Amino acid sequence: MLMNGRASAVASGHGDSAEGGPSTLPLGRRVHRLRPSGGIARHAGHLQCADPSAEEIGVRVRRQVSGALAALLVGMGAVVLSAGATAAQEGPRGPRFTAGAPGAGDAYFPFAGNGGYDVQHYDLDITYTPPAPAPAPLVGRLSGVATIDLVATQDLDRFNLDLRGLEVEAISVNRKRATEVAPPAPGAEVEGAAYWHVQDDAARSWELTIQPRPKIKKGQTARVVVTYGGDTTRPTDIEGVLYGWVTMRDGAMVVSEPEGSMTWYPVSDHQTDKATYGFEITVPEGKVAVANGLPARDPVTEDGWTTWFWDAPDLQASYLTTASVGDYELRFSETDGGLPIIDAVDDNLTMANAATTEASLALQAEMIAFLEDAFVPYPFNSAGAIVDDDTVGYALETQTRSVYSRVASEGTVVHEIAHQWFGNAVSPERWQDIWLNEGWATYAEWLWSEDSGRDSAQALFESILDIPADDEFWDLAIADPGPFGLFLGGIYDRGAATLHALRVKIGDEAFFAASQEWLERYDDSTATTEDFEEVFEEFSGQDLGAFFDVWLRTPSKPTSW
Repeated sequence: MLMNGRASAVASGHGDSAEGGPSTLPLGRRVHRLRPSGGIARHAGHLQCADPSAEEIGVRVRRQVSGALAALLVGMGAVVLSAGATAAQEGPRGPRFTAGAPGAGDAYFPFAGNGGYDVQHYDLDITYTPPAPAPAPLVGRLSGVATIDLVATQDLDRFNLDLRGLEVEAISVNRKRATEVAPPAPGAEVEGAAYWHVQDDAARSWELTIQPRPKIKKGQTARVVVTYGGDTTRPTDIEGVLYGWVTMRDGAMVVSEPEGSMTWYPVSDHQTDKATYGFEITVPEGKVAVANGLPARDPVTEDGWTTWFWDAPDLQASYLTTASVGDYELRFSETDGGLPIIDAVDDNLTMANAATTEASLALQAEMIAFLEDAFVPYPFNSAGAIVDDDTVGYALETQTRSVYSRVASEGTVVHEIAHQWFGNAVSPERWQDIWLNEGWATYAEWLWSEDSGRDSAQALFESILDIPADDEFWDLAIADPGPFGLFLGGIYDRGAATLHALRVKIGDEAFFAASQEWLERYDDSTATTEDFEEVFEEFSGQDLGAFFDVWLRTPSKPTSW
């Protein structure tokens, strides 16, 4: 993810922000959500920002992290883990059914995701009405039916889904309807098939609890159907940055990193529970709805409404789903190898932003081929972009079809395409591992810059090392940045510098062989920083513990490694 004003980035070429602006090579995308001062913006998704050259690296955005709140969140994570049910145990009379945990166990976002089951597939049938023209309130209306196929991973008495800001109208499990009840007291028994919904904004806990009857045994499949809806607004993440289903006057930008998908459908909202998706999105006639994957069939228009059908058969993390709505023109092309590329470009881009966007998107096939040559074949069934004339302040690598605010610049496009491998195919098992997403995507920018005849990867690495040792840039230990540090500049630039230093230390042959193994071993899955270290030690034959400690875990400038 690259953000406007959330991080700093080194790039070859001139900068261009998410707001647009000319750029020779928009290489700034070093922080998911940058809020760069001068150069790069990153955000949970991807910041779009100016793309500073090596000489411009001195201008950076810094964000202060609230240690007390971060500690509180980590503590909350411990509470969830201890309170959450463990796997069912066999008793003398058979299986013991317990509640699935109300979180996936991520210390940064303790109530994101859920335990006790593994989602296989989501079918999302959504109808959306954008806001009326100004001066009407900037509020849309969404109604949906989510059909969720899951497999129990323990003997389940009850389980949770994440749903924020919307109301549940009906729920059934395996065709048996559940009754809405008031949230019970802890430990209280609830009779029959039931559900209850607790939304606690202060605790960042939005839990929909479902009690199926009969109970679900470990290994059994279940189909859960949730009918829901409500007003859509402009939700924000833990840092106050727009994410999720972001209502726009002419539609919606849907960008959900790190845990914003719950703002538009009931979900196990953590990347450790990847699933496949199908979408039916009904919008007023004249609007275009764009999701992940490929069109499942031609759109159907009836009585002033058009339904768009999309099929995403590749496993994907929930934060990478999109269903953006706007005044888009769909453009179809393909790579030399036949990979479909579908771009949705807003009709209302400024002339300058439209020109930059067209030039950048024209390079997508070449970028994909370049990254395939460096690493492994492209991992999904399609590629492309959604470029909206509105802005959330960043770009995000939504799977197969990244979302860009106002303009898609060259550096940002190669950054987001690189994420299809690094972040999407192989996702961070914990949010503290986000440098594995952003460091790699930024390093891909460096490699592309060098291949394009601009600054070399070595020159860009040296520009990072030129940052003074007393600069706040070096204060971040990127292997555990805290929940408020996910999109700081160091995640992007120090992450990329770590990779380049590693490449120099172990040599090109071991570096690229290990990179390919990383992508193959953890494809369609998640992995940690420790997993990454293990792969590179295996392929280099070296003990790299001290190297990774210096670059990833020490909050100071590396001087020897």
